[in-house]
Amino acid sequence: MSQFTEMLLKEMDQEANTTRKMLSRIPDDQFDWQPHPKSMTLRALATHIAELPSWVSLALTTDELDFATTPYQPKEINNTRQLLDYFEQSLAEGHAELAKANDEDFEGRWVLRDGEQILSDTSKGEMVRIAYSQTVHHRAQLGVYLRLLNIPIPGSYGPSADEPGF
Repeated sequence: MSQFTEMLLKEMDQEANTTRKMLSRIPDDQFDWQPHPKSMTLRALATHIAELPSWVSLALTTDELDFATTPYQPKEINNTRQLLDYFEQSLAEGHAELAKANDEDFEGRWVLRDGEQILSDTSKGEMVRIAYSQTVHHRAQLGVYLRLLNIPIPGSYGPSADEPGF
């Protein structure tokens, strides 16, 4: 296994711990809540966060995703248990594919498109990193949602203001 793959696996595991803690805080009765009409519902945001580890395997096993031919269909999630199960399934899928990767697997091109419109054209390795960045980005959004719902936020890279002793 290459050092790059080992580094990515370690980062995936570290981020998964934080993501798991955040997703576990979502109350079952708040899945349809949204902070603004232009914002995603809590369900849509959390489902997207839960699926993002599977984008690692998507990047490594395909050359593109075209929304024109493969419309986005989020998994139906109705409670926190289903959400956490979906996250673990997505994580296992991404982790397994990443563990098999060698340096050459990260070099090919990967394109995200909507028909003729190119949304992203990167290397497969860059797409793996984008999936990680998207997880962190959307997890931060989730933190704002939880704060607005007055739900204590777990620490990410250190303690949060909601943890004892902070």
